[in-house]
Amino acid sequence: MGHWLGATRLATQNDFDLASEQALVAKCRKQDYDAFGKVVDAYQARVLGYVRRFVHNEDEALDVTQEVFIKAFQAMAGFDGRASLRSWLFRIAHNLCIDRARKRNRMPAQMSMEPTIEGEDAFDFADVRWDPAQNVLNIELETVLEQAIASMSDKLRSVLVMHDQEDLGYEEIARVIDVPVGTVKSRLFLARAHVQRYVRAYVDSHNDWESSPKGVN
Repeated sequence: MGHWLGATRLATQNDFDLASEQALVAKCRKQDYDAFGKVVDAYQARVLGYVRRFVHNEDEALDVTQEVFIKAFQAMAGFDGRASLRSWLFRIAHNLCIDRARKRNRMPAQMSMEPTIEGEDAFDFADVRWDPAQNVLNIELETVLEQAIASMSDKLRSVLVMHDQEDLGYEEIARVIDVPVGTVKSRLFLARAHVQRYVRAYVDSHNDWESSPKGVN
């Protein structure tokens, strides 16, 4: 199959419409490699992006992503179409990432279950791209955001990435991770609260440093 991972840059394609997806699935069930190659081409970049949030070694992330599609191809006969092909692939990826974490006996980062902010609106910062100094700060904030996401538990991170990065809806996420929709919403709230606290602490510390007398250590 000429569609497996390995390229540095992976193309991202739109989801298939229902009729196209059903036609592809029918062909894949007959072990049609070309048809499954189209599935890989459409979803490999998104699956890899999700896996990278849980597997921080790039080679391992590529291995896990390839394993997702191998398992999907082998299990295609059992795909009943009740979930979208996209969410089914994310479910396989999610389970593989959780299994790897368990094998390493990795303890998830602990976080308070008492959010200190209200509402679920995503934070944002003023668009100050014209200011070179602010450009540096924005780059730093992107790094801080990544650190904030990496520091939360797998349960919270998976919901945040699927909803805010991959645009999966509440019900779709609930099917992927096999929890009630209410649990998805509460985890997303907690994940966003965690990120906001993490970023706010960074911004506050940066502002404190800027306002301190120069030369004072």
